[in-house]
Amino acid sequence: MPWSTRELAERAGTTVNTIRHYHRTGLLEEPERRYNGYKQYDVQHLVTLLRIRRLASLGVPLAQIGDVSARADSTPEVLRALDTELQQGIARLEKARADLAVILRDDAPADIPAGFESVAARLSEADRSIVHIYTQLYDESALSDIQKLVEADTDGVGAELDELPADADEDTRRRLVDRLAATIVRNNRDFPWLTDPAAHLAKDPSFTAQTMADALNDLYNPAQLDVIERAHTLAGQLEQNPPEHEVKDTT
Repeated sequence: MPWSTRELAERAGTTVNTIRHYHRTGLLEEPERRYNGYKQYDVQHLVTLLRIRRLASLGVPLAQIGDVSARADSTPEVLRALDTELQQGIARLEKARADLAVILRDDAPADIPAGFESVAARLSEADRSIVHIYTQLYDESALSDIQKLVEADTDGVGAELDELPADADEDTRRRLVDRLAATIVRNNRDFPWLTDPAAHLAKDPSFTAQTMADALNDLYNPAQLDVIERAHTLAGQLEQNPPEHEVKDTT
């Protein structure tokens, strides 16, 4: 007894729209029609449909199902390419699960870049934005060091800078400049690449510099930008002429 499209769909565990789609793509041959115009499917249509669904469940692209089903010469190559794609997909999913586990463990924002979950609570909204931009500008080694810099900020200089109002007075700015400059000197000593980051850049140096300048100007207020600029200038001066108690005796 022939089946209607709906009855075929029920037997194949699919939908009428899916069957119609397979007709349009040429994967499933159109059946003969009854006197009243309704399609009439038989067992062969069901078997063909089940084979199509099996290959689709493996991830074979619809455009290649016909060749794979016919065991064309290209079939092994198609299946190996599919296996590689699935392996890569599995690796992405495993990485995502590992990242989710760390985010949940550290109660970090879900959108925090990987590696910064444990220090997310120390980062302001502007800092998190900068870190996101860093991920596009620096390599993995540099990002790991940047995470360590955030972790090492135990004296609260970063937090004080984050809270600095746009109308901060000169005394407040000067005190913060001194503290931030000392932090910059320490960081440059512990991570020398910070003074010459070229080897750790993922982008062109001029592109990186312009991107960072645009980001800083947009994310930080005028007082913060003033302190950052003056602190870097002072840090350079301190590195060239360190205080006497820091000069080692070479005699």
